[in-house]
Amino acid sequence: MSHVHSHKIGNYNRAFAIGVCLNIVFVVIEAGYGVFAESLALIADAGHNLSDVAGLLLAWGANVLATKKATAYRTYGFRKATILASLASAILLIVTLGYIAWEAIERFANPRPVEGMTVIVVATIGVVINTLTALLFFKGQKDDLNIRGAFLHMAADAGISLGVVVAGILIMVKGWLWIDPVVSLFIVAVVLISTWGLLRDSVNYAIDSVPKNINIDGIRQYLIGLDRIIRIHDLHVWPLSTTEVALSVHIEVNDNTLDNALLWDIQQYLHDYFGIEHATIQVESATSQNNCLLDRYTDE
Repeated sequence: MSHVHSHKIGNYNRAFAIGVCLNIVFVVIEAGYGVFAESLALIADAGHNLSDVAGLLLAWGANVLATKKATAYRTYGFRKATILASLASAILLIVTLGYIAWEAIERFANPRPVEGMTVIVVATIGVVINTLTALLFFKGQKDDLNIRGAFLHMAADAGISLGVVVAGILIMVKGWLWIDPVVSLFIVAVVLISTWGLLRDSVNYAIDSVPKNINIDGIRQYLIGLDRIIRIHDLHVWPLSTTEVALSVHIEVNDNTLDNALLWDIQQYLHDYFGIEHATIQVESATSQNNCLLDRYTDE
């Protein structure tokens, strides 16, 4: 069996700070050029990019909250905030993609050229800034839904800005006005696939489903296979945050001895090989139990 590395909430303060600053600067540049060039498209896109700043701030806030210590009232702290933020990011992304798709469809009926070289230049700046920001979150997005939400926002913007550049150049060279909405819809379709995965995973985390990287059947087989354990029941696995997983289970042993070493070994194994950050195990003696107690999850 392979060794699994469990993940704590990462510190992305520097990445978020750089990302937010870069995107605020870009919004100011884009809005300024929009007014200068009298381009409604640029001004509207500046407003859209401002919503991405809000998305970054949302993910950043959740990441900071998740590192706060637990209290007597909030015994798990604010770790779940990362799940709420990833869900909000997914919804915000889908709404944004829907808006862009609607605009693209309207352009089929009313084709109009990209408004000159200014738009292409500004969109190129957008590609660079959004790509740089996305790269700040590239590594963390593999293991953290909240960071994946931030990454997808920036990657989507980089793709859309690149679409504007490509479409603008083709329109200037070939005069193909239809290429603008086609490129936009293609990019929307590509981003939507990843965003749908983010939404699905975020909803599952929000309702305490077993995270998809956790092998619950393997956990069950491991516990049942231990020498002293004759039965398990009430096995639950759920996400504490977008990076940490908790488990609780009742195990029946074949004697009346409470063995702390057994509990420690199980917790350590679950941590090292299944990525369980927090395990609560209740030991029960089979000799004092009613033998008709059944494993509720055997048939699942």
